[in-house]
This record gives sequence, structure tokens and C-alpha cells, in this order.
Amino acid sequence: MKRKRNHAPALQRSMTAGQMEMISLGGAIGVGLFMGSASTIKWTGPSVLLAYMFVGLILYIVMRALGEMIYINPGTGSFADYATEYVHPIAGYLAKWANVFEYIVVGMSEVVAATEYLKYWWPKINPFVAGILIILFLVLANLASAKAYGSLEFWFAMIKVITIIMMIVLGFMVIFFGLGNGGHPTGFSNLWRHGGFFTGGFKGFFFSMSIIVGSYQGIELLGISAGEVANPQEAIIKSVKSVLWRILIFYVGAIFVIVTIYPWNELSAVGSPFVSTFAKVGITSAAAVINFVVLTAALSGANSGIYSSSRMLFKLAHEGEAPRLFGRLSKRVVPNVAILGISGGILIGFMIDTVASIFSKSTSNLFVVVFSSSVLPGMVPWFVILLAELRFRENSANLMGTHPFKLPFFPYSNYFAIVMLTVIVIFMFINPDTRISVIVGAMVLILATLVYLIRHWHRGYKLDKNR
Repeated sequence: MKRKRNHAPALQRSMTAGQMEMISLGGAIGVGLFMGSASTIKWTGPSVLLAYMFVGLILYIVMRALGEMIYINPGTGSFADYATEYVHPIAGYLAKWANVFEYIVVGMSEVVAATEYLKYWWPKINPFVAGILIILFLVLANLASAKAYGSLEFWFAMIKVITIIMMIVLGFMVIFFGLGNGGHPTGFSNLWRHGGFFTGGFKGFFFSMSIIVGSYQGIELLGISAGEVANPQEAIIKSVKSVLWRILIFYVGAIFVIVTIYPWNELSAVGSPFVSTFAKVGITSAAAVINFVVLTAALSGANSGIYSSSRMLFKLAHEGEAPRLFGRLSKRVVPNVAILGISGGILIGFMIDTVASIFSKSTSNLFVVVFSSSVLPGMVPWFVILLAELRFRENSANLMGTHPFKLPFFPYSNYFAIVMLTVIVIFMFINPDTRISVIVGAMVLILATLVYLIRHWHRGYKLDKNR
């Protein structure tokens, strides 16, 4: 039986396809690539390239499955709608609340990171004041309109994309022509000279994937922005096809340059590989350039988080799973109270982190655990997209004959992606560095499930009593 869906008021379709693509790019290319790429390399050495490609393949399947469903029924928060309709209401509930939790935590961490980057130019800046000003700036951008948010995110993402392209081009000049290396090409020997290509073995390879999935999270923002883009069917096909390949090129291309120019086991001494690569070819202001880029990357991450999770909170309010107050729309047709609610959550988290860091340096470890705990909830949308598409095909068989954007190798591609995501989660439990974080993430999902069951059991009990 087809479940009845609760429809929230329609949002304005004011974004362009280009802005939609950049939102997905901006959500998936974050600070982790610029500052944390060395940490993914340490598990498995140069073979991290294959790990990025492998996770990219899984995400290709997820995004094609999502694109297939959005083409038929585009809407704000669409992957959560599909989870509710084609899997179970609890799946949609978890997808929405996981998204809200994930992006409040990510937004908080990105604001903290942004205040640190500002210290490069203003060492004596008050991080508390800087953080409040950053949150206020992002709130105003999101309250203005979806178009204003899309424009801001477009330029944030563009800065990151241009930087990565420059990094790849300059890196290839070092590899092939010896630019910045005394005219001596570095060649490709660093890929195998220092302990081989697979230095961490099978276990290290999967350990690296458990971190890489966190880097790719945010790509499903495509499914949330679908409700506010003009000509959604045309935009969906173009965006899904281009965004995934661009992300793969940017990630794999940048990581390839890094592990080819520098011995993988010496990267910890290099600092930021991006800064070092720009400095190597004679760009003396490399540190300032990269600092500006990672600042925009942090702002982009927080900006995407506010946009994404506010739409989910808006939907939850209209479905009776969050206070009705969050279901209001402003005159500019944006969910203004939900935006303020999410921003308030980010502000509270930022304030707690700032105060805690004053009294104890050990809280930094707690902060890392809390931030990393968003990775498992962030995988929930991927699981529900793959499961929902299986039922979607059954229910929409009459539309598949003329569908121009079907998932290849259905249903085997779904099963393959589901199994591999499950294996990655298992290795997150095995890895001592990610075990606590994934347990915290699992506890968040269990708590949300219990809240759902209690609320709905109570509602059902009252209905039975009234009969």
C-alpha cells in the first residue's frame, strides 16, 4: 500500500542548475581535503588513490539512484520523502533527524575552524566574537533567499575548485618538467618506492575508506536543493552526471599529485601538502592563499549545513515530528524559523566548545569525537536512497520505459553499494581511531529511533482509547 505523504508548503524555485551543481560540489569538497588529506594517506599509503575511486564508485551508484527518483518527483528533502514512502516512515524520520544532527555538528566545527584561520591575519582576534559574526553573516545569507544562498555557495565552491585545479596543474608540471625542483622531474617512483603501493594492506585500505566516506558526505545535498531549482528534471540529469565526475577528478587528481610529489611516509613533516606544493613552485604567498581558501571552505561547509538541515527541520515540523514553529515560511519564501533554529544549535555548540577550551585542553579530544560522530548519521541518507530505489522501481514500473536516467545494473548495483557501505561501517568499529566516534553516532541513531517509537506508540494508544 502506498503511504500517504505529508506535504509542506512549496519553496520557491529560484536557484539555477549551475548553483545546484556548486552546492553539491561545495558540500562534498571541504576542509578535509585541504588540511586532512595526510591523515587518509597514513593508513594505506599511495593506494589511497584506489580507496577514493572505490568510494567514488559507491557514491556514483547512490547518486544515480537518487537522480532516478528525483527526475520523477523532485522536492525539498526528497531522499527523506523516498525513505518514508518506499522503505518505512521510521527510515524517513531517521534520514531527516540524522541530517539535522550531522549538519549542526559539522556547522559548529566549521565555525570553530574558520575562527582559527582568521588568526593567520589577525592573531589577537577574539575567537568568540569572530565566531558569532561568522554565524550572523551566514544566517543573513540564508534568510535573504534561496537564490542569495545559492549565489554565496556558488562563489565559495568556485574558490575551492579553482585552487584544486591550480594545484593539479602545478603538480603535473613538477612531476613531468621538474618545475620548482631544479628542473628535475619527480616522476612517479614515490608511488611504490617507500614500502610499496599498498603499505597498509587490506585492513589499512578499508580503514582509509572509513575516513574517506566522511570527505564525500554532503553530495546528497543535490536531493535537498531539488525543491528550489528551476527546471528540476533537466537540472538533475546535468548535475548528477557532472558533479560526481568533477568530485572524483578533484579528489583523485589532488591526492595523486600529493602522493606522487612527496613520499607518503614523510607527509606528516610537510604540513599542508597544498601549501607546500604552491611554495615549491615559487608562490611565496602560498600559505596566505591556502589559508584564504580553507577559510572559504569552512564557511562553505557551515553555509551548506544551515541550508540543508533547515529544510529538513522545516519538513519535520510539517510532519508533526518537530515543533510547528519551525514550519513557518518568511515573506521571501524561506523557512526562516528553521534557519534560526539550526543556526542557534550551531551557536550553542560553538559557545560550549569555546568555554570548554578555556578550562581544559583535553576537551579538544572530546570535540574531535563529537565531530566524527556525524559520519555514521551522514551515511543514513545513502542507505535509505539505495533501499528506497528498490521499491521505487516496483511502484513506478510504468514510468521506467521512457525514463532517460535509470540506474545502471539495477538491482545488483544497489546490493553491491549497500554491502560495501556496511563493510565500511564494520571497519569503522574495528579501527580504534574511529570506534568511539561511530559508537556515538550509533547511539544518536538509536536514541532517535526510541523517541520515534515512544511518540508513535503513545499516539496510537491514544487513538485506540478514543475509539
